Amino acid sequence: MGSAKRARLSIFALLLVVILSTATRSSASLWAADDPLDRILETARKSHDETQLQALKTQLEHEISQNAGDAGSYFALARVQAYLLDVYEARKDKKAAAAAVDKAIEALQRSIHLNEKSAEAHSLLADLYGRKIALGNAMFAGPKYGPKVKEENAKAMALDDNNPRVWASQGRQYLMTPKMFGGDIAKALESFQKSLAIDPLQDETWVWLAKAFQKQGNQAKALEAVQRSLQLNPESRFAKATASELQR
Repeated sequence: MGSAKRARLSIFALLLVVILSTATRSSASLWAADDPLDRILETARKSHDETQLQALKTQLEHEISQNAGDAGSYFALARVQAYLLDVYEARKDKKAAAAAVDKAIEALQRSIHLNEKSAEAHSLLADLYGRKIALGNAMFAGPKYGPKVKEENAKAMALDDNNPRVWASQGRQYLMTPKMFGGDIAKALESFQKSLAIDPLQDETWVWLAKAFQKQGNQAKALEAVQRSLQLNPESRFAKATASELQR
């Protein structure tokens, strides 16, 4: 292992210790891998702690400035920006959210330019295009980004049709797209269920399954799904907000 890589792992390992020391829980990784960076990213996703996310963003930007040819660093940075987007949306900071989604998309496009064979990168890009629609004027953003969502998800599925995140992203596509443009609740449910059959430890996908059942009108199934999410990640703001909405 080269000295630069050892230094990088040492920095991220130290950051992991700091993040884990402030975490309130531990659970199975959605992005399971042996790389310390993946463990850090998963812990940050679970907590959505803005201070931790900003520290990760700074470190990754530094890594990219030292090695602009690393697709993985750009992908990791896009994930961090996506988690920051969640934070900004939760506090209704539309300006910061709009900036975060654009930065996440830019990082992913760079990652895919360097490695176009990553199914997860294409799936995440599809999700971000969908969020770009939600943040903008749907009348104008929908026609522009809607086809891109479909295109990126198709690429991801062609690359790896046994990846739970690929199926989850396709489920969001079917759930969030208006029916007249290809939205389909039954296909959304099927996609989320396939994703969870591959990896049942995805707390966020259980919430999306709950939202699909809610849209279908099946309140009991929706509540059951969101409770599964909370069992996996009791502090999930996404799951808590969805559970509160279902209980009104």
